Amino acid sequence: MSYKIVADSCCEFPGKYKEDSRYERIPLGLEVEDELIMDDENFDQAYFLSKVAASPKCPKSFCPSPEKFRDSYCTDAENVFVFTLSSKLSGSYNSAEVGKKLYQEKYGHKNIFVCDSESASCGETQLAFKAAQWSEEGLPFAEICQRLTDYRDRMNTYFVLDNLETLRKNGRLSRVKALVASTLSIKPVMGATKGEIIQLGQAIGIKKALAKMADIVAKEAVDPEEKTLMITHCNCLQRAESVKEMVLSKIKVKDVLIMDTMGVSSMYANDGGVIVTL
Repeated sequence: MSYKIVADSCCEFPGKYKEDSRYERIPLGLEVEDELIMDDENFDQAYFLSKVAASPKCPKSFCPSPEKFRDSYCTDAENVFVFTLSSKLSGSYNSAEVGKKLYQEKYGHKNIFVCDSESASCGETQLAFKAAQWSEEGLPFAEICQRLTDYRDRMNTYFVLDNLETLRKNGRLSRVKALVASTLSIKPVMGATKGEIIQLGQAIGIKKALAKMADIVAKEAVDPEEKTLMITHCNCLQRAESVKEMVLSKIKVKDVLIMDTMGVSSMYANDGGVIVTL
């Protein structure tokens, strides 16, 4: 059956998917110093990061309207799979669900599955690619939905940030304990449980923190040879490559995908952040 993948703009896709009509990103809005920047194909990461660095205010994000999601469901595709960043971080999931109701009120029933990724960035990408894979294999809509939920519940997300200020200022670090002053160069290794940020460890300096994250990724991996190691980075490709090599020195994976962050992920990760899902 034909399918369409819809994701909010916290999801990263490789460049080749930008021309594929089966994939659509719904942009969130970003506000820095009263300037509204849309997280769309025109997003300029360097400009955005410079604005964030120069501003004493915490950048904000605004989820897409339900109407934006509703319009994305207007497709000839029989099945629509929708992926949003964690509902604990954004209202995007609720907006996508309301958009589904608006669509069905106007056009009637359609197979639309809205999935709270309980993750972000490449966590959404992992799920989106699974939906596409199982659709290509011809699995029924209901089975794909169940598989996506099961996969999501087993998927692990990890990240190390060089700069915690955005997450600290917008209150996203409430469950992260033992954070030490940045002057001491203590870098937490973080993960997510049911969409909420948790601390998994810490290390002195970014290099040791990345190494610790790679150790945790390898230790917690389940059937990694069947999965794709996905890494997104905010303006730090060398760090992402380093994490890849460290993980691959410990376990074998099916494939590796490295991507640069777009707008929302850049806001949360900040300059120098690295996110991993497996």
